[in-house]
Amino acid sequence: MGIVSPGFQGRPRSAELALPPGQYLTEDFPVLSAGPTPKVPLDTWEFVLSTEGGAEFRWSWNELMGLPLDTPTVDIHCVTRWSKLGTSWQGVSLDTLLEGIDTAARYALVHSYGGYTTNLPLDDLRGGRAWLAHTYDGGPLPAEHGGPARLLVPHLYFWKSAKWVRGIRLLVDDKPGFWETAGYHDYGDPWREQRYQGD
Repeated sequence: MGIVSPGFQGRPRSAELALPPGQYLTEDFPVLSAGPTPKVPLDTWEFVLSTEGGAEFRWSWNELMGLPLDTPTVDIHCVTRWSKLGTSWQGVSLDTLLEGIDTAARYALVHSYGGYTTNLPLDDLRGGRAWLAHTYDGGPLPAEHGGPARLLVPHLYFWKSAKWVRGIRLLVDDKPGFWETAGYHDYGDPWREQRYQGD
């Protein structure tokens, strides 16, 4: 006779089991930054997308606000082990910004006001998986969380969702960013615990 009877399902799954390994659930929104918070006036804010061939595409704040908006509700996961579920954002899909741009690039290097950079495969910015977010929880994105606009790439650890974003450079070859040169993982998948190089 078997020890488990047919139809036994075990204990009900806890909501925490939806978290990536090594993460804990938080209700607040911790503020973590590598340096001082830049103050970027909206009348001088600009986002520049540059291709590997040197072509540049620019959007002012008003032009960005005139683009079609998405309202993603997503879970976010920080490499420092906190996760926040069901966060509400509004912003422009990277699919919209990349539409019609001729590129053979496979990677992107994201640049922020304040000098921060991070690298991602270009495919991770496409397919409805990444946004230039300017609204959080129904209001303007606070500066301490990356306002006026930040990259939002929720399927990767949150350091890849660069705060205070000002541009993306498309690259044929990968180039590590700020934390990646300091030993953080080049990709950063929370479900595979890719926190540091070698993970």
